[in-house]
Amino acid sequence: MNTTAYEQRRSQIEHYFDRTAADAWARLTSNEPVGRIRATVRAGRDTMRETLLSWLPQDMRGLRLLDAGCGTGALALQAALRGADVVAIDLSPTLVKLAAQRMHAEHPSLPGSVMFLSGDMLSPDLGLFDHVVCMDSLIHYDSEQIADALAGLAQRTRNSMAFTFAPRTPLLALMHSAGRLFPRSDRSPSLSPVAHADLLDRMQRQASLQSWAGARMQRVASGFYTSQAWEWTRT
Repeated sequence: MNTTAYEQRRSQIEHYFDRTAADAWARLTSNEPVGRIRATVRAGRDTMRETLLSWLPQDMRGLRLLDAGCGTGALALQAALRGADVVAIDLSPTLVKLAAQRMHAEHPSLPGSVMFLSGDMLSPDLGLFDHVVCMDSLIHYDSEQIADALAGLAQRTRNSMAFTFAPRTPLLALMHSAGRLFPRSDRSPSLSPVAHADLLDRMQRQASLQSWAGARMQRVASGFYTSQAWEWTRT
């Protein structure tokens, strides 16, 4: 992995979600009313979350899950309700704190458990997992960086990795260009549209992914939200 490029990109994302957009994301992931555009994003994210959860076992007692890029903790909560022991990590300490507060207030006890952390989802210090979910936490990285990240996670994952990427479509290309019209201080970190064939090629060339194979795939498109889920499993 090009460590310098990855760390620079990670720093941009951390700054945006922890400082610029924390309040907006807190509202987006709540039940508060939002505008029409954000409503489509909320609906798309809800559908994507349910898709990724449907790829996990219904009974997760005794299983360890990494929720990489947990945001405000909605997926981590559902996995813990199934009995999983979840490590939920995000670059934004602000969102992680909000996630922990919401979970404690709404679910003081759970069949499983959730450990909330702020930091790098790729850190080996997080240990081994049965399953890994990266919901919209890799969509700001290019194909090479995504493949490198998953190759690292694969070395510490026993069963499956489910992740999302921004598919290369004409609409996303248009939205990406339009985003450049906003003042730099108001921009979110741009998506990195990825061609499926290129990502597959890069993943197949990773040594630590030789015992893995692509499985289920699902695209979710809801107004201003477009993301593609892909599951990889050990063969």
